Order: sequence, then C-alpha cells, then structure tokens
Amino acid sequence: QVQLRESGGDSVQSGGSLQLSCAAEGDTNSIYSLGWFRQAPGKEREGIASIARLGTTFYKDSVKGRFTISRNNDQTIFYLQMNSLKPEDTAMYYCASGPCSPLWTCPASRKNWGQGTQVTVSS
Repeated sequence: QVQLRESGGDSVQSGGSLQLSCAAEGDTNSIYSLGWFRQAPGKEREGIASIARLGTTFYKDSVKGRFTISRNNDQTIFYLQMNSLKPEDTAMYYCASGPCSPLWTCPASRKNWGQGTQVTVSS
C-alpha cells in the first residue's frame, strides 16, 4: 500500500508559478503510474498530468506547455511545476497512483489518492 501526501498549494496572482509536491510512503516500488488531478467547485475531478514508471509523461490540453510533472528516481517525491497560472486553474489538486498509464484511464476503484492541496489563482 502507498500513502500519498500533497503540499505546496497557495494563493497566487494570474501569470504566477507554483510547485506542488507529492510525498509517497510505503511500497513506492510498486507505483506504476502517478498523476495529478484537480477539482474545481461544482466540477468533476479531472486528470491533468501523469507520469509512468519509465518516465513517459502525459498532459491534458488545458495544461500542456504550462505544467510539468516530474519525480525523483526512487519514486518517493513527485512534483507538478505550474507556470503561467490562470484563474481557471483554481482548484483542489490531488496526486494519485495506480496501475494505468495515463492514470486517468484507471477506474476510480483502482486509484490511490492523497488528501489534496488548494491552489487559488486571482486575476
């Protein structure tokens, strides 16, 4: 079992940058894929970035070119570097792990979630 804990959420101005971190504990060698999701008020949770064990990355069009997912070699820390932030990026951000790549193709029952970290972007 893997435990995930996000950090780094904050309030920033439009155009600013933030780096989110996701600390993984437990059987981190078992992680096949790690992803970042977000959920804005009144909207469904959406996957935005995913990285597989071998390092292949995937991005949704809404964040492509602005956000970068990365990890350290032993898969204990994952990052989401967010640049050129927009008000529409405001959401609760979650990291998750699972056996599918990209991770958003996994059914909900097969994902393991962190508790979330809030990102607020003001205009």
